[in-house]
Amino acid sequence: MTNALRLGIAGLGTVGVGVVRIIRKHAHLLEARTGRRIEIVAVSARDAGKDRGVPLGDYAWETDPVALARRDDIDVFVELMGGAEGAAKDAVEAALQGGKDVVTANKAMLAHHGQDLALLAEEAGRQIRYEAAVAGGIPVIKALTEGLAGNEITRVMGVMNGTCNYILTRMEATGQGYNALFKEASDLGYLEADPNLDVGGIDAGHKLAILASIAFGTQVNFDGVELEGIQRITLEDIRQAADMGYRVKLLGVAQRSPRGLVQRMQPCLVPAHSPLGQLEGGTNMVVIEGDAIDQLVLRGPGAGEGPTASAVLGDICDLARGVKLPVFGQPAKTLEAAQPAQTGLPAPYYLRMSLLDKPGALAKIAKILGDAGVSIDRMRQYGHTNGAAPVLFVTHKTTRASLDVALEAMATTDVIASEPVALRIEHV
Repeated sequence: MTNALRLGIAGLGTVGVGVVRIIRKHAHLLEARTGRRIEIVAVSARDAGKDRGVPLGDYAWETDPVALARRDDIDVFVELMGGAEGAAKDAVEAALQGGKDVVTANKAMLAHHGQDLALLAEEAGRQIRYEAAVAGGIPVIKALTEGLAGNEITRVMGVMNGTCNYILTRMEATGQGYNALFKEASDLGYLEADPNLDVGGIDAGHKLAILASIAFGTQVNFDGVELEGIQRITLEDIRQAADMGYRVKLLGVAQRSPRGLVQRMQPCLVPAHSPLGQLEGGTNMVVIEGDAIDQLVLRGPGAGEGPTASAVLGDICDLARGVKLPVFGQPAKTLEAAQPAQTGLPAPYYLRMSLLDKPGALAKIAKILGDAGVSIDRMRQYGHTNGAAPVLFVTHKTTRASLDVALEAMATTDVIASEPVALRIEHV
């Protein structure tokens, strides 16, 4: 009889409990699909006495995740604690050094230390699997590393933070502002303990850095991701975007350019009729473009107990079957150091500002844009409020660098009533 695949699970929060539930509920199904029994040997969490709603008495308990990772009676260390540094990273390194494979949902750790961990795993002849680290229940890692291995990937983009998409779509649906919807998301438990990880784009930026590494054969480079959150998006932006046939999304985009690797996580306008434009609520979507498949759209739940635990079990099943893959799709030693693009690819931009009610104010702004090489495609002026006039521009394709030159010049004038908001328009 084939030996069981023995697991040690560190972290018994929402996802860890979900993994335990699936293994207990579907033990026979998992064995039928992998040809090997999957069993939990030991677990680790901060509070051994906490009622987590699932029986844990059958498993050995370790208070120290590193001690769990070093146990001789486990084959796979399942890291579900989170955090880029500290116990999670120490335990993963201990597991690899001790001859264990690793399954993790820890996007922050991989975004910051992925290359070093991949080298360690490959030197030890072990596996790191991490489907749950990106887009929850969507099998995007497997798609890139396996199903699309015959493609030259040209662009990867997506909505990869359900909390931000929830806030933005609820702003449009309810007519409430950002602050009210931020509180609603917090009350519903959608926000991380540090909310800036969500609304500041950091969480989604971690995911984008991982996908870019696989897609373009580069070392993970989170520091090269241009980050901008959704905190400055107003109801006015949502409404004006809709009026022009767009919707606002926190969009991650990674692609190669002659200038280097582009990695952006920022609010963008996308066509309302596009798959990304139609995405509602907390759902995630990843769009992959390749030379052979043209465009592939993957949509599904990006978080939650069931979807994320499902992704963890997918990795565990692959290990039970004996599937072996390089961590980022090709041997870590062959991954190139990513060269961040110094200048982004040109695109049209949405530009909103409020001008003081002064003669020649609009002409002054138009001249500044022209002097910076930014051409105006469309312009709308809305009703005056308190001595100021809201003005909206849509530019022809330009670079963000040229637009920034114009914005800096505008700040020195005496006609700007509020700091302008600039959003890239991404056609998909």
